[in-house]
Amino acid sequence: MQSTRTFSDKIFLFLKGLAMGAANKVPGVSGGVVAFVAGFYEEFIYSLQKFNLKSLKLLLNARFVSFFQYINAKFLFILILGMIFSYFSVSKLLDFFIQYYELYVWSTFFGMIIGSIYFIGKDFKIRTLKTIVFIALGILAGLSISFLKPATENDHLLFVFFCGIISVSGMTLPGLSGSFILILLGNYVLLLVDSVNALYDTIADVVKLDFSFSGDPKRVRLLQVLASFTAGSIFGLITLSHLLNFVLKYYKKITFSIIIGFITGSLGVVWPWKEKIYKTNEAGVIVKDTSGNPVLDNYARFWPDLSEASTWIAFAFIILGILIVLSLAWYGKQSKKR
Repeated sequence: MQSTRTFSDKIFLFLKGLAMGAANKVPGVSGGVVAFVAGFYEEFIYSLQKFNLKSLKLLLNARFVSFFQYINAKFLFILILGMIFSYFSVSKLLDFFIQYYELYVWSTFFGMIIGSIYFIGKDFKIRTLKTIVFIALGILAGLSISFLKPATENDHLLFVFFCGIISVSGMTLPGLSGSFILILLGNYVLLLVDSVNALYDTIADVVKLDFSFSGDPKRVRLLQVLASFTAGSIFGLITLSHLLNFVLKYYKKITFSIIIGFITGSLGVVWPWKEKIYKTNEAGVIVKDTSGNPVLDNYARFWPDLSEASTWIAFAFIILGILIVLSLAWYGKQSKKR
């Protein structure tokens, strides 16, 4: 799986990490789909499952060069660096666009998922009833998740660790949106907004040699939550990669069938024309979480009005999303040829 990468390859790998990080933060979009269509999904899973007893022995014996070569460290480092950078750059930009241009953001991602379905399915031949059944099961699972109601926020560190395991599913399982699962678990704002902002503010304070945040119970708690979430994410990445490596090796056709179905079913999550429905109490007042944000209950989806200009602009963004994915797929193929 390892290969010599040129400087331009490293830049593009970093950009892919940016794209994965941004996709992981958007509810309904899977970073694993980015890895899939960009042509590095199997290398990503292969590299993660190298965190095993052999790599641990190399590390304990201080054979660091062998350890880094064994786990494909250069590839993982550049990719993960892009993801981390994304959380403080691209994802912040996405927050702005979702707030002010929500329809067009959802339209773009809707198009990207359509493009992903085409790319993954174009060479996939349906030859057996079993294949059809697994595709149908994937669609059913994706649609079922789309219409579930979110739970309430929970900052218990053990639950947050579990959320970390679940959230990285979007990186390893194409079509399953980790951020949308976090919404269903009630912890999206806590883990991907509040705690990340707390870390950003803390880094800014440390740079200014201001350590007064240590006396702020809310900031300290958010940093504890982020640490537990990160630990769960790392644990989830490694364990899920071992499972996926096994199923891709022995049940590749079935796995691809479920992935195609799941991605198709996830279109319900990113349907562009929808309105947020917030939870209300018995008095009809909108319920807010501990950070003062309204708690999402579900979405009210509707058909677009073809008489509005915004609808046609949204269609243009859907086409743009499709072209983005096909461009990623084209570059992924070119990279493999080199």
